[in-house]
Amino acid sequence: MMELHILGTASARPTSKRNVSGSVLSTEEGLVVIDAGEGFQNRYSAQRSLMKRSGQNASLRPHKIAAIALTHGHLDHTWGLLPFLQTLALDGRNHPLIIYAPTSPSVWDALQSNGFNAEVPEHTPSADLINQYRAWFQLGANSNELGYEVRWMLGEPHSNKWVELNPDDSSLIWHEQMPQPESFKSIRLDALATKHSVPSCAWQITKAARQGVFDRQRATLAGLNEEERRSLATGNDVEKENGITLKASSFRGPERSAHSIVISGDTAEQSIHPIGIPSVLVHEATFLEDSHSKAEEHLHSTAMGAARTAKACGAEHLILTHFSARIREASVSLNEAVNEYGDSGGITYANDGDRVRIDVEGNVTFYRRNEDGWKQHNLTHH
Repeated sequence: MMELHILGTASARPTSKRNVSGSVLSTEEGLVVIDAGEGFQNRYSAQRSLMKRSGQNASLRPHKIAAIALTHGHLDHTWGLLPFLQTLALDGRNHPLIIYAPTSPSVWDALQSNGFNAEVPEHTPSADLINQYRAWFQLGANSNELGYEVRWMLGEPHSNKWVELNPDDSSLIWHEQMPQPESFKSIRLDALATKHSVPSCAWQITKAARQGVFDRQRATLAGLNEEERRSLATGNDVEKENGITLKASSFRGPERSAHSIVISGDTAEQSIHPIGIPSVLVHEATFLEDSHSKAEEHLHSTAMGAARTAKACGAEHLILTHFSARIREASVSLNEAVNEYGDSGGITYANDGDRVRIDVEGNVTFYRRNEDGWKQHNLTHH
């Protein structure tokens, strides 16, 4: 099962009801934090507390965080990261954490040519994450001072080439593809290049296909002994004395297909190209359609643009987020997106604290947060 906790749904300017970006994806192999805008650790703590009070499974324990994945370097997506890392240190974290962020091809090339302290190329945006990495290093964001290992990754999402920066000894390690968190076995994290005013990416988290459930009742009815049942359950065929071969595959139910969720940051319309068909796309809807030209100018999306993106990539469900402070009611954005999305799948908008669950069969459930906990909320279908 995967469950996304959406902890911030405002765009650059927070409102009385919406905080800036930050989400946590829970999987059985670890947590992934996607973006961490200002005040992220407070929102994370509040979500954990409400989970406990409402009797939910405590799936947000900080020691389970395996990775932090940043979509881009604008501060409403990153400014809460350093305090959060320091809080993890105060809480006694003692196992590795891997941090991913996109950068430009020119920065990647400069590091390859001139090493850890390479000069940032001219015209590099100030919000390129190489600049924030270096500022955080100077403020103590290194393994020696934090007290736990931090692996700092910078990637060029178009080529999927990654470099690991080690501020403890000013060294670089080069990777031809993005390293995965150590705890991930059946879960995979991928950066999807997107189009924005600074280097940016969306993040796709995929649960691999799984073999069907072993049919114990059938094995018992077939008169198999314990050793034969154990062999079939582990995927090994069984040869009977009469020469008949029992295929392990015939004692399993249907294969459970792979499913994934894509979480975008700020991005222009239709610049997301997922791997396969995602079960859920969480996409920005900064503007309404009457501001379409402004969205294009700033490389953002309208709600209808998000719907067009979801249709183009075949997403089964669309969750709208990242609303401008000028949008008083997200239901207006939803209405615009519904008209564009048609009968392509389920669609809704997110408020701070809402949850999206994808079960082992790939079924999607949306939970709307309230003061007492959460209530299941039907995704709109048309």
